[in-house]
Amino acid sequence: MSPSARGTLDWMPAGDHPELLAPAVAAAIGAVPEALVAAIDASLADTAAFCEAYDVALGTSANCVVVAGRRGDDVRTAAVMVLATHRADVNGVVRKHLDARKASFAPMEDAVRDTGMEFGGITPIGLPGWPILVDDAVAEAGDVVIGAGIRGAKLLVPATALLRLPHAERLALARAV
Repeated sequence: MSPSARGTLDWMPAGDHPELLAPAVAAAIGAVPEALVAAIDASLADTAAFCEAYDVALGTSANCVVVAGRRGDDVRTAAVMVLATHRADVNGVVRKHLDARKASFAPMEDAVRDTGMEFGGITPIGLPGWPILVDDAVAEAGDVVIGAGIRGAKLLVPATALLRLPHAERLALARAV
């Protein structure tokens, strides 16, 4: 069997398993009622290791990266959703979209503190009102695997559900690598 979005994981309705979600994600999971959750080995949460261990296709794994754009003392934060097979254009498309002079990945400590989620498990569900920039390739991917807010679980959601999240916007912001 070839890798897929479901892989070899045992998926369950996410709303029935708040213990597998970060508190902010559990509080917001109602926005994506079709979300499924699966427990994973937290040491395998990083994308490449996760996909290999659980037979999940890289092209169905969507990473959520926190980007901080700066213009003077003003910091504009956004969540950027990009497939594991793509690289976000942080200094081009994302920077311009945030109307920032400079943009970079937010420091790990800031991302963890501001989201209330574990690094390596950050997800767009339950974020603190930031723009959620969903790359075209993610939007067209069908079902995608994303973080659950903790390293010990993953969510499976239709990519179209990400576009229903508050402050979500679809953009061409990444390219295949």
